[in-house]
Amino acid sequence: MNAAQPAEARKDAGEGQATPSGKKKRSRNRRGLQGRPLGKTAAASAQKANEPSPPPQRQPGAAPVPLHHVQPNELYAALDLGTNNCRLLIAQPTRPGQFRVVDAFSRIVRLGEGLAASGRLSEDAMDRAVEALKICAAKLEHRNIRKHRLIATEACRSAENGEAFLKRVAAEAGLELEIINRETEARLAVSGCSSLVGRETRSVVLFDIGGGSSEIAVIQAEENRSRRLANHITHWTSLPVGVVTLSERFGGRDVTPDVFDAMVGEVDRLLADFEGPAADVLAAGGSGFHLIGTSGTVTTLAGVHLGLDRYDRRRVDGLWLSDNEVTAMQAKLLSWDFAARASNPCIGPDRADLVLAGCAILEAIRRRWPSERMRVADRGLREGLLIDMMADDGAWRRTRHRRNNNRRFNGGQQ
Repeated sequence: MNAAQPAEARKDAGEGQATPSGKKKRSRNRRGLQGRPLGKTAAASAQKANEPSPPPQRQPGAAPVPLHHVQPNELYAALDLGTNNCRLLIAQPTRPGQFRVVDAFSRIVRLGEGLAASGRLSEDAMDRAVEALKICAAKLEHRNIRKHRLIATEACRSAENGEAFLKRVAAEAGLELEIINRETEARLAVSGCSSLVGRETRSVVLFDIGGGSSEIAVIQAEENRSRRLANHITHWTSLPVGVVTLSERFGGRDVTPDVFDAMVGEVDRLLADFEGPAADVLAAGGSGFHLIGTSGTVTTLAGVHLGLDRYDRRRVDGLWLSDNEVTAMQAKLLSWDFAARASNPCIGPDRADLVLAGCAILEAIRRRWPSERMRVADRGLREGLLIDMMADDGAWRRTRHRRNNNRRFNGGQQ
């Protein structure tokens, strides 16, 4: 969910992939996935449009694409304000089911800091988030956006003052965010990772370990698989625990094996109420069953496993890890003290107190669904938002039609 970059902007580079906005939308139960036209942002945000953005705390990703290289009115934007991060992607559709990132932004804001204890978003946390959102607003104002969707997740969902905070965001940053429900969050995570699930695979457990919640989806696809993998979700759950909440509850700096086991036990108890099918059922009949994880936890494990001197999304996204390799990486991280974790280029000081809480959530998931292999996804909600908006808006049909017209215009030559 970042020279050495901590793991935050790791999702901000390269080409996306597929599978399933104005008046303010804040309904906690709204499931609609359709993008909406972009409204005007506040004047303060517009004034920042030409100012350079502060450097992201993780891999900054591809450089912004010059405006004259972008098809007019063919840009889509997705913003995800989570418990730990504020992330934005602006992209242009390319080949069917894929897109090219035009601009991106990612910053750790820790919006959910102290939320578990107080039930409210703190003033400092809200200030950090608003400042990040003003930068996002300037980027949106600077581009000709056809459709956008701006979402908030667990921190705003559960905070007593979550709705009031979004009113402040609208007033100060000019952005109208909607609070999505947990089912929508699970579906978007699946949509964002769909191209990492091979056509021959019949069953997968996909999980997204967030800052304040963790979504899990059981996917069982038949031979005639829908283009939208989220249509094949048979069971899903959202655990009210993430890396921020778990680390605050048990402590994230000095994690002993006993503390780690206690964290795993807490997640085990939450998973016990989930009635999803067992791993042996999912693996029956040559289904190709495996786990797929989208979160800073699994991408961190992958980066440490590869021994990267700096985080490299191209090497991490889509990587396969065996069960033994995941176990070894978790043991390595548990053996490191806070300083050692903070000095690792794939973790960094901003995530050093969170990564073991993420490993504990991962361990509980692995115990519930043992699997010989796990695929790492450096993608998630923003990619799912973009894919769904582009599909619903017919973006790839228009792109194909335009290419066909160009070929005819050029006498059939590419």
